[in-house]
Amino acid sequence: MIALFWLLAAGWLSAPLLDLAQPQRQSAEAATFAPRTAIILLGGGTIYDHDHVLVPPRDVLSRIEVSAQNYAACKRTAIVCQVIVSGGNPQRHSATEADTYLPYLLRQQVPRSDIVLEKSSRTTYENARNVSVIVGQSHYDTLILVTSAYHMPRALLDFRRFGVEPQPQISSARRVRLGVLPRFGNLVAAEIALHELIGLAQFHLYRAIGWF
Repeated sequence: MIALFWLLAAGWLSAPLLDLAQPQRQSAEAATFAPRTAIILLGGGTIYDHDHVLVPPRDVLSRIEVSAQNYAACKRTAIVCQVIVSGGNPQRHSATEADTYLPYLLRQQVPRSDIVLEKSSRTTYENARNVSVIVGQSHYDTLILVTSAYHMPRALLDFRRFGVEPQPQISSARRVRLGVLPRFGNLVAAEIALHELIGLAQFHLYRAIGWF
């Protein structure tokens, strides 16, 4: 047990787990915009800061930034550009993910009129299900999916389950620092990787038995 803890905390086991969870650490190419484009920003939780104010976690800040960058680029060529923020309140905090992220998008010059809030999703599967209804009603020409590298494989599977084929745009990737001394960040990376790998296995199992 001590050896397992050390392998995870020192990175030697966390690194291969993370490589499995996020095989593609960067987006393959820049997004292609169409006359009617929607940028889908997936939620990744909320946390309370030192002043007990509800804020997005670090990974989500990167998702917000990349979504805003894509929105700005989209507006230079497309007729319609919207950002769909998908995230409910699975942690039962004082506000939904979508409501918490909204001010950060506004500060990055995304106008409120071009932001659609989806505030009931509690899981990635529900993100995909609920957003598929929104995009089905709005008839977008192309969709861009923004999330973290470790989350993208599972998110794409769930969206494809509902007949949605978005362009992936990775906002950030997790890293592991190899060494001798244990690092808390390596344990966090291992936990995230295991969560995603179990989620991928669960998806394929549920599909095999007809639950998805």
